[in-house]
Order: sequence, then C-alpha cells, then structure tokens
Amino acid sequence: MIFADLQHSERYSDIHAELVGFVSSRFSEVKSGLQGDSWIWIFDGEEKVAIDTFSSMTHQVKSNKPGAHVQQVLDILQSRYKLLVYEEPELEGFEDV
Repeated sequence: MIFADLQHSERYSDIHAELVGFVSSRFSEVKSGLQGDSWIWIFDGEEKVAIDTFSSMTHQVKSNKPGAHVQQVLDILQSRYKLLVYEEPELEGFEDV
C-alpha cells in the first residue's frame, strides 16, 4: 500500500543519497540501493516500510499494512520533506483488494 508521495523537484537519483543519509540517521536498520530505481527499506523488528520509486518517478512511502512504524516514518520524513499523505492508502497496481 502507498501511504505518501515525497514532493521534490529533483530527479529521484539525485536525492537518493541525501534521503538515505537522513533516514539512516534516525533509524537503526536501513537497507538501500540505487540501480534503475531508488529503494530504501526501514526495519523495526519484523515491520518494514519502503521508500521507493518502483511504481512512480517520485519516492513513495509503502508498507504491507498501516501501523505505528509507518506513522513514525511519515512523521520523521515530514520534519524535513514535503509529503502528500493519502487519507486512505492506495493500492499498487499488483496488489489485490
């Protein structure tokens, strides 16, 4: 499910390193990569929130389900970046209802 879009004018590849650095300074377990797409995975135990460009040309905040970890990531991102947060999470094209 998509919870938010980051709103920035840079190409996603140009903002990737800054975004990884910001997220890594606030969460203890972060994995990331940039190869064709930008992806950042933020873990809290078994919970994972992704910030990626897999289905968009801008970074989107995604998770399999809503919860405290998603909200924490959104709150931290909003302290530095402009986000378009959806009232109801949107399904990605491959997700079933």
